[in-house]
Amino acid sequence: MDHMMRPKAIVLPESAQVPDRNLLQPPPNQFTHEVKAEQPYYYIGPHQAAPPEGKFPAGTKVVLLTHDGGLVCRVADARGLCVATAFGGLRPLGRRRSKGHTREK
Repeated sequence: MDHMMRPKAIVLPESAQVPDRNLLQPPPNQFTHEVKAEQPYYYIGPHQAAPPEGKFPAGTKVVLLTHDGGLVCRVADARGLCVATAFGGLRPLGRRRSKGHTREK
């Protein structure tokens, strides 16, 4: 491969890096909720003037970390990304029952 062409190197802006405070190590491996439809997330909290840092795709599984009953909660995804997002856009994951299990009355 004598004539391999390489793309021009670029330096990403500082905003491309996830702040350490927004990463959980190790990332969670059990989840409590999933995202109903694509929705934005924020590193600190939603601000009207600030654009979101990213968006969760529909079906993303997350663990609910904190929720004080308001519109916003903190969650972490399978990558360990710990962010603020709208609580109303989450659906609790149902508890699975094993086959043959019956609920006593």
